[in-house]
Amino acid sequence: MAEDEDIFLRAQQRSYKGLTEDKEKEWKGPFYFIQAADPQLGLMKAWSVGDCDGGGDEWSEEVWLTKQAVQAINKLQPQPRFMALCGDLVHAMPGSPFREEQERDLKEVLRETDPNIPLIFVSGNHDLSNTPTPETVEQYCHCWGDDYFSYWVGGVLFLVLNSQFFFDASRCPQLKQAHESWLEQQLQSAAQSSARHVLILQHIPLYLRTPDEEDDYFNLQRDKRESLIHRFRQAGVKAVFSGHYHRNAGGYHDGLHMVVTSAIGCQLGEDTHGVRVVVVTADEIIHRYHSLDQLSNKGVDEDLKKLLA
Repeated sequence: MAEDEDIFLRAQQRSYKGLTEDKEKEWKGPFYFIQAADPQLGLMKAWSVGDCDGGGDEWSEEVWLTKQAVQAINKLQPQPRFMALCGDLVHAMPGSPFREEQERDLKEVLRETDPNIPLIFVSGNHDLSNTPTPETVEQYCHCWGDDYFSYWVGGVLFLVLNSQFFFDASRCPQLKQAHESWLEQQLQSAAQSSARHVLILQHIPLYLRTPDEEDDYFNLQRDKRESLIHRFRQAGVKAVFSGHYHRNAGGYHDGLHMVVTSAIGCQLGEDTHGVRVVVVTADEIIHRYHSLDQLSNKGVDEDLKKLLA
């Protein structure tokens, strides 16, 4: 893995080089970014054989799908300001025999991303394990960068959260507390900042359809989600973008958008492999999910030019 270590610019010390408040705090007009989720190399084979714990011994299909996404994104004009990958980068859990190979192959594909398009990595449950430990978090950070951090783009503040600490941090309580302290400070600062918008990226959705829905594997527990929604709204957060569900979903509650984006990789519903294009204007967050085939269509460029005019 040594040869891969410096391929990607990665978040360090809770920030992202070049995307800092000093350099990016000024609003300069509309821009857009790509939100992708769950390339999850290995899940398609595991799902097909009904062995999601240990069946992910092939991932050529996910490699091709991710490559298709990268190639289409590279051709978009104008270029996106960045691409965020919202968790479950690979399927093999920490300690699984296919883990290093899947990470290596994903990095090889992502290496083809235009270097002018920063890559934002968000940690998911398969990246950290369903119940993370200090060791699994450290392994992730070594490979992909900080598991939570903030950055600025064009006058907009982005918070990248480790949603696994919300879901089950029973084996790493100190890390959970550090994340909580950092988040509280970030939310307080956001409420007082000059940011045009505040947006959050995390893996597990707050909810799939409505804030009062029942607890599920694919959402956060109700008491946790209610607390977060309240805190996010107080800080002026406009939208939360997530993955994890392998289907498109989401809702809108009390001024806060919950956007759930389907996967580049394995689909568990009726959606097709794709990514979300998110346009940020002075007053709105406009987003649309595109299949990988649609993304390769020049019509996307024309739509972007109209929205960014």
